[in-house]
Amino acid sequence: MTREEYEEYQKQLVEEKMERDAQFTQRKAERATLRTHFRDKYRLPKNETDDSQIQLAGGDVELPKELAKMIEQDNEEEEEKDSVIGQLTNIQNLDLDSLKDKAQATLEDLKQSAEKCSVM
Repeated sequence: MTREEYEEYQKQLVEEKMERDAQFTQRKAERATLRTHFRDKYRLPKNETDDSQIQLAGGDVELPKELAKMIEQDNEEEEEKDSVIGQLTNIQNLDLDSLKDKAQATLEDLKQSAEKCSVM
C-alpha cells in the first residue's frame, strides 16, 4: 500500500466514523423525542438528558414514520376514549339501542303532557 492509498484509506475511515456517529446521535434523539412525548402525555417529570440529546441532534428531530404512525394511532385512541360516546361504550351491559328508544319514548311522553296542559 502506497502512502497516498494509506492516506485515502485513513480519510475514508474518518468519514465513515463521522457518518456513523451522526446516525447514532440522530437515533438517540429520536428515542429521546419519543420518551419526551410519553412523559408529556402522562404528565411525568422531564428528563434533562433527553433534552440535551435532542439539542445535540439539532433541536428539531423528526421521528421515523413507524414511530410517528404509532403515536398518531395512540392519540386517536385516547381522543376516542375521551369522547362521550367512547365513555358510554366502556360501560358494561349498556345497550345503546334501548337507551335511544327510552329517550324517544320519554320525549313523546313530554310532548303529550305538554299538549294536555291547560295553561298553554
